[in-house]
Amino acid sequence: MQIIKTIAELRKTLKPFAKEDKVIGLVPTMGALHAGHGALIKASVKDCDVTVVSVFLNPIQFGRNEDLDKYPKRLEADAKLAKSLGADFVFAPSVDEMYPDGDPLTLVRDESLEKLYCGAYRPGHFRGVLTVVSKLFLISGANKAYFGEKDYQQVFLIEKMVKPRPPSRPASGALSASGTLS
Repeated sequence: MQIIKTIAELRKTLKPFAKEDKVIGLVPTMGALHAGHGALIKASVKDCDVTVVSVFLNPIQFGRNEDLDKYPKRLEADAKLAKSLGADFVFAPSVDEMYPDGDPLTLVRDESLEKLYCGAYRPGHFRGVLTVVSKLFLISGANKAYFGEKDYQQVFLIEKMVKPRPPSRPASGALSASGTLS
């Protein structure tokens, strides 16, 4: 099992698997892995040819008065657990690697839902989650992703984000398809 810390290295490492049409599974986490994460890793290992566990503490999904600095950081222990469960790679980028210009230049959001649920009292939380998950999908090229049911609100938004929508022809006559990540 290999720990990868850069986007370029992860893409380079996964490219041969994608060329061989191997199924790549992604288990996005913020680290501090526990039994729930373990079940997701096991499911990915069972279903996929390659399993990538991301360990990234995403600052843009935390609000000003939230405890980002107190969140546990245990990369060695997380990597050891991921390896014991059969993961092939741990992707552990720095904040600078994920957001090289500081704040992300592009944000993913769902305006219709971001003021509902915990989004109502955690402004920007869902935008931060959707942005980082979108980036992780694009970086890894994963075919499948595994999310815990504990974070139902986030899973609901992510499913909505990736749900294919039929092409539509706006009044301008241009053909567009929205809502797809691939």
